Amino acid sequence: MTSREDKIAGIVGSSPAMMELFRLTRKVADSSATVLLLGETGTGKELIAKAVHDLSPRATGPFIRVNCGALSESLLESELFGHVKGAFTNAIENRTGRFEAAHGGSIFLDEINSVSTTLQVKLLRVLQEHEFQRVGDTKTIEVDCRIIAATNRDLTEMVEQGTFREDLYYRLNVLPIYVPPLRDRREDIPELVEFFVTRYAQDNQRPIQSVSSETLSFLKSYIWPGNVRELQNYMERATVLCESNELSADLLPSHVRGEAPVRLGRIERTELQSLCAELVSRGLNEIAEDGSSHEAVMGLVERELILQVLRSCQGTQTKTATKLGINRNTLHKKIEDYSLQEESR
Repeated sequence: MTSREDKIAGIVGSSPAMMELFRLTRKVADSSATVLLLGETGTGKELIAKAVHDLSPRATGPFIRVNCGALSESLLESELFGHVKGAFTNAIENRTGRFEAAHGGSIFLDEINSVSTTLQVKLLRVLQEHEFQRVGDTKTIEVDCRIIAATNRDLTEMVEQGTFREDLYYRLNVLPIYVPPLRDRREDIPELVEFFVTRYAQDNQRPIQSVSSETLSFLKSYIWPGNVRELQNYMERATVLCESNELSADLLPSHVRGEAPVRLGRIERTELQSLCAELVSRGLNEIAEDGSSHEAVMGLVERELILQVLRSCQGTQTKTATKLGINRNTLHKKIEDYSLQEESR
């Protein structure tokens, strides 16, 4: 049974996945080693980064946030390392960078996967030597800060593609922490809903006292591609629009209620159409060669289609079924029929 002491203040969740996340966060916080947070967009990686800092011996020091994906290469370099007067146009005075500001504390580098290869070299130096130079300066500045990085991309895949330095990856991946997506901790949804509805009801002076069971049923069955951030957005909207003391299902977006298709995601419809056309052509050739039946051709197309969507969903059957527009039980049977169990793990 979950106890209050097991949780981390400010983070909602009591599921086994979250309790393991809390346990690991507390464990790594005591050290000064670099932490790499892994997880999809909207899962709450910044909250975990702040918890690592707050639970560490550096808690009294600064906690500096940098969104590496929001700035161009030149602006990000100046933001991280600072610059001296005259280093570039509009550099009218010296400026302290984020690393300097984080001295004695922690720096959170969100979307580290978006950093250019040029800046990756400079980040590697900070990690290895704990020193850097301001833009336009030759003076070396030593810094003592803990680095907490986050990525919503697979860095090992980027290393293989040559877009992320392997040596930097190993320097960052000292203490990896996986932040689970909302679909893998659906039992936390009622608690999250209560948290957000209470907050936004107070902010907007709405007399909401409960959430209907139908609403919770829809929320627990939805796939949540945008994770907790998406849930938060829908709860704020529903709370603002609510005119009674109960938050009803009609206040949810139509696709959450199953009345409209969920966005397809990374696999584009044109790609799927092209794939099907290719497979049908291949199957027709097989008919001409060995007399295979029409059912065999359609089976070939169906198996390949399910395989590709399973891979794009990293084996998650609920998400795959939603993208394919079929029942999860139907998908499960087809996975067995086509011997795709390995892909669904």
